[in-house]
Amino acid sequence: MAVSVTAALLIIGDEILTGRTKDKNIGYIAEYLTGIGVDLREVRVVPDVEEEIVAAVNALRHRYTYLFTTGGIGPTHDDITADCIAKAFGVGIDHDPRAVAILRERYTPDELNEARLRMARIPDGADLIENPISKAPGFRIGNVFVMAGVPSIMQAMLDNIAPTLETGARMIIENIEAEGLAEGIYAEGLGQIASSFPSVSIGSYPSFSTSGFRNQIVVRGKEPEAVARAAAAVRDHLARLKGDQAPL
Repeated sequence: MAVSVTAALLIIGDEILTGRTKDKNIGYIAEYLTGIGVDLREVRVVPDVEEEIVAAVNALRHRYTYLFTTGGIGPTHDDITADCIAKAFGVGIDHDPRAVAILRERYTPDELNEARLRMARIPDGADLIENPISKAPGFRIGNVFVMAGVPSIMQAMLDNIAPTLETGARMIIENIEAEGLAEGIYAEGLGQIASSFPSVSIGSYPSFSTSGFRNQIVVRGKEPEAVARAAAAVRDHLARLKGDQAPL
């Protein structure tokens, strides 16, 4: 039986919900985790509201192997993620000497004001996550990884996190082109195939380009034999339909 390691992603910030900032992290994190054998099962977006962040953190960290958060660890008054994580875990929070030392490497004494020192407030018992770009660290407490929202910084943090993660079997993916066939033609048979292979996920994804509609069927799973058999069944199904449509 393939081992499953699961994760959730919590995106924190009013700017995401208002549309002022367009999220660029979901797709990157999803692809990254899939590639190393961690299944991203849920994504939530919450505003900069303490009770909503705490509730989401506690719900997701108990439901999945890992919880990743992005956003809300900067120097301004609305950067409240660290405080919310501490509250969720029921621990204290203060300026962490390790984080303060890191910030002193980047800022002069005059530059390291109270606002910037906010970025050194870390929940008690947390481990730091290195930030090679702007130095201000993220942190890990329990199964929760707290990262910056800026994509380049988040990506660097994720690279540092990845070697510490437990990972499961990697996803096997088969892409099958349904050339010349509309979804409505192959949908019923595709559903029957999906029912026959419960350990495999089968999805149909239409798209449109200047050359017309394109339908692609994607077969996903962690058991190589099941994925191969399901993909073969899909190809046979499409071939029969194309044969039925061939002119006499």
